[in-house]
Amino acid sequence: MIAIIDYGMGNLRSVQKSLQYIGEEAIITSDSSDIINADGIILPGVGAFPDAVENLSRKGLDKIFKEVVKSGKPALGICLGMQLLFSLGEEIRESRGLQLLKGRIKRIYADVKIPHMGWNSINIKKTCEILDGVTEESYVYFVHSFYAEVENTEDLNAVSNYGIEIPAVVSRRNLFGVQFHPEKSGDIGMHILKNFSKLTRL
Repeated sequence: MIAIIDYGMGNLRSVQKSLQYIGEEAIITSDSSDIINADGIILPGVGAFPDAVENLSRKGLDKIFKEVVKSGKPALGICLGMQLLFSLGEEIRESRGLQLLKGRIKRIYADVKIPHMGWNSINIKKTCEILDGVTEESYVYFVHSFYAEVENTEDLNAVSNYGIEIPAVVSRRNLFGVQFHPEKSGDIGMHILKNFSKLTRL
């Protein structure tokens, strides 16, 4: 069973429906015991970085998330959920993230339309479990105005070009993050969610 963490931000139901579509049991929950006892966890997110940090902290879900990651269970951050994995966010005001990956979340400053919204291809720099079987130049769906400035290049798996190089997939051991929305990314998105789901059964 996969727990989708409900902290008041994000398109939780669409993620759940995508997991159910590929045959996975998934619950939307903010209950700490549900999250701890799950086989894997997903941190989705849509909205502002500081609001998300505040909501997670108020519910104590930041500590629960870190506890599950430390236990070795697979964890996936989606869009804002991926950004929250990093050290700091610069949206509205500087806020501390979950500090599981080193780097800053910065506004996209480039001669392109903001937000970055729509389909874009990804370039694979280093494969990881959730990218197994995903081919170079696969198209996925993005909606965001901020991006991760990744400090450790070994954490970076795939990028997309949108005026600047946008980290699209990051990972460190059992922790994964995708800047795009796999639940909106058609067959490629479903394949990535299947890869993540497989990890919860190991």
